[in-house]
Amino acid sequence: MLISSSSSMQKFIIWSLLLTPKADGPCARSSHAVAVVRRKAYVFGGELEPRVPIDNKLHVFDLDTHSWSIVDVSGDAPPPRVGVTMAAVKDKIYVFGGRDGTHKELNEFYSFDTVTNEWQQLSSGEEGPPARSYHATASDDQHVYIFGGCGVDGRLSDLWAYEVDSDKWVKFKQPSHVLKGRGGPGLAVSMGKVWVIYGFSGEELDDVHFYDLEAQEWGHVETKGEKPSPRSVFATVGFGNHILIYGGEVDPSDLGHLGAGAFTGDMYSLNTETLTWHKWETSGDHHPGPRGWSAFSSAGEGMLVYGGNSPSNARLDDIFLCVPSFG
Repeated sequence: MLISSSSSMQKFIIWSLLLTPKADGPCARSSHAVAVVRRKAYVFGGELEPRVPIDNKLHVFDLDTHSWSIVDVSGDAPPPRVGVTMAAVKDKIYVFGGRDGTHKELNEFYSFDTVTNEWQQLSSGEEGPPARSYHATASDDQHVYIFGGCGVDGRLSDLWAYEVDSDKWVKFKQPSHVLKGRGGPGLAVSMGKVWVIYGFSGEELDDVHFYDLEAQEWGHVETKGEKPSPRSVFATVGFGNHILIYGGEVDPSDLGHLGAGAFTGDMYSLNTETLTWHKWETSGDHHPGPRGWSAFSSAGEGMLVYGGNSPSNARLDDIFLCVPSFG
């Protein structure tokens, strides 16, 4: 069922609606995070009312039974926050940063063991990246990467890696001024590079940069093909030599974070070898529609999207999954 096909130069994708809003699930939210481990989607943080963190419960959605539950956790759980990110490495989930209810930027770094259900605070204060929210996080099988976001003194453009085995942070070379500090960027690991895609720097951006992990150098690329419009706070997932993006804010609200800007619901993929964009057309009865500030994660070979903000400024609590075929 979850397949896509090509006709001429078009790519078609089918979204699957996994769950409509239910009373036993978490309340609607945006600016939250989700990570999938062993067919379970763990959800943390977010807001229903703008800038007001909901709680610090850890909700889990079972991708096989399509049911919600709340994890009975132990250890040092992160306090409530918005603009937070999560990434999974093996059986652990890593949570970084965000913004608390006083609008203070945070840099606490936590792990959650999905086997023992235990939280552990790994770093804070002067350890690791400076405080920030609305940054981007990605991972491979050994590292958690943190890029950009809204810092205490403005938008950031720094890239960090947490080495899981050695329990150490590494700060990479600072990029040139060409890579502007930004919030809500896309971040993905592909072909030995960490890719920074688009984001918001006082205006919506449409540039693409990478950090070569072997050469330890930054690069800026010109892409071709069906290039997406400038945007931020969109879903981003890497699959091999492709990066898939969905949705996002294409025009900010005059009210800033208190309002809803213009959102899109389109989907594109970037081939990181040919630097070519392709737009995916939607087939089927279900589609997440325009949204931004959603939570997203890879789920096997697919992209899972949960919640977010809508064009009406109403928070969402539905769950969708798509499985692309890059063929």
